[in-house]
Amino acid sequence: MQFEEFQLDPSLLESLKAMGHKSPTTIQRMTIPLAMEARDILARAPTGTGKTASFLLPALQHLIDFPRRRQGQARVLVLTPTRELASQIHRYACHLATHLELDIKLITGGVPYGPQEEMLRGNVDILVATPGRLLEYLDKGKFTAEMVEVLVIDEADRMLDMGFGEVVKTLSKEARDRKQAMLFSATLEGGGVGSFARELLNEPVFVESEPPRSEKAKIHQWIHLADDKNHKFALLCHLLKQEDVKRAIVFCKTRDIVASLEGQLQQAGIVCAFMRGDMDQKKRFQALGRFTKGEVNVLLATDVAARGIDIDDITHVINFDMPRSADVYVHRIGRTGRAGAKGTAISLVEAHDMQVLGKVERYIEQPLKRRVIEELRPKHKEAKVPGKKKVKGKDAKAKPKKPKKPKKPAEKAAKV
Repeated sequence: MQFEEFQLDPSLLESLKAMGHKSPTTIQRMTIPLAMEARDILARAPTGTGKTASFLLPALQHLIDFPRRRQGQARVLVLTPTRELASQIHRYACHLATHLELDIKLITGGVPYGPQEEMLRGNVDILVATPGRLLEYLDKGKFTAEMVEVLVIDEADRMLDMGFGEVVKTLSKEARDRKQAMLFSATLEGGGVGSFARELLNEPVFVESEPPRSEKAKIHQWIHLADDKNHKFALLCHLLKQEDVKRAIVFCKTRDIVASLEGQLQQAGIVCAFMRGDMDQKKRFQALGRFTKGEVNVLLATDVAARGIDIDDITHVINFDMPRSADVYVHRIGRTGRAGAKGTAISLVEAHDMQVLGKVERYIEQPLKRRVIEELRPKHKEAKVPGKKKVKGKDAKAKPKKPKKPKKPAEKAAKV
């Protein structure tokens, strides 16, 4: 199947060709025809399978087919949880619309209000935004969603994890006159994505993409057992100095660990950049830019970056800290092995991580291999997760007690 079969405008086909997109991916083949019919869509698509084009191409085609009749704000609104992801979607939309005279704008937190407010006074065709900052402009009367015709909610599960559920619902209600809504999520388990979708979508078509082997991430996964923090740091340094580590993201649990680890790595002669949730937008983009341009080949990040980095040639993801949940593990390792390329995901596991490790293995339905670096062999054996305690009380299955034999009258008399 080719993109021409979707009856897309020649200008979009020309942009796709210039970007090197030869044929649609599985999620694009499943979603685009339905989206072109203005159907509401609930889609589950793994990371790195081309879902961004699944909603941008139909949205752009809609703007071509139905030109703007009056000046105003966004006709297409794309909501996404992180600044980095918003920026990448905005950039991708601009590339697709190279031959179209459209106003494509970006609204995120972490940047000055003035220029954004000025931008909202003008014409906007497509607006890509993070929900928190956009709600501020809605409350101030600087933004209105009355003209939104197509609403897209990307990474819905992450949106809920970050606490944006109610904000997105508010923005969705403001766009009540929309003709179409599309909700995309990498996972549908937990977090209430199903009920969230039922509130926002109108008789949606459910699309679940299971990409073929050619599109699936070929990610080699294994773990190294670590005795303590010092041992774990030594393992990390050894791994990052290997020749095959061309570009690696190292995930940490907290911003404090990121700050501490950055200094330790610099002292060990490993140059790195870092991204944390408390950084302003300019510094975050600078760090990502250094990493993208190859000025550094190691990026330290908290989970704020798990969904916000879309770089095809990341060779390794290293979990310096295990994530708090199994689905976050999947999102983290999805930064490597993108678009069918090979990737490697390595986790450094201490004794207290064994419980979440078990959850991860059950979630991905495979055991993670244990590997050993000879000179850094752990001194302790793998910790065992304690089993569930037997339930006592009414719910416990107790063996029936034998009835006591009645005492003889003589025995009773003797004890009186």
